[in-house]
Amino acid sequence: MTLNLTNFKAQLVGGGARPNLFKVDLNFPTGVGIGNATAVVNQGQFMVKAANLPASQLGVIEVPFRGRVLKVAGDRTFEPWTITVLNDTDFMIREAMESWVRAINKEQENTGLQNPADYQADMVVTQLDREGAEIASYRFYGTFPTNVSAIDLAFDSNDTVEEFTVELQVQWWENEGKAKRKSSNRISR
Repeated sequence: MTLNLTNFKAQLVGGGARPNLFKVDLNFPTGVGIGNATAVVNQGQFMVKAANLPASQLGVIEVPFRGRVLKVAGDRTFEPWTITVLNDTDFMIREAMESWVRAINKEQENTGLQNPADYQADMVVTQLDREGAEIASYRFYGTFPTNVSAIDLAFDSNDTVEEFTVELQVQWWENEGKAKRKSSNRISR
């Protein structure tokens, strides 16, 4: 195959995936006291302004042998997942995240939910194409928030909307695959 612009264009299916075309499905455990969880989930698809598709990290075990090192596969680790949320004047998502953290560990009593099944929930991030079709989806299993960031306030913060980040711990994630798409326009030569 000749390496030229026409062949490159043919290989770039759909014009390339765009980082601004995604949605996040927030989910909350039933025991954490979120008032109208359905409304929060619906709002999350609009107000989560940034997320990421996860990195895959496999540890390495180095085994020394007679002056050399044999590298073998180690354990897989899953980094925390961070989302950035636009805050509107009803504070719906912010209050839901604060309630979730409070259910895990109350401010004054230092008590809270003990069973992980009561405070963990699955989250999903989905990549969309330019027509809005789902092209890739990742499910984060057993997430729970460990950091709801501050919202900075300042007299000179004009022409902006408040935002905050939420760091969620993740037990593991899985690629749920691709949705069925139209056949690609790839040219084989």
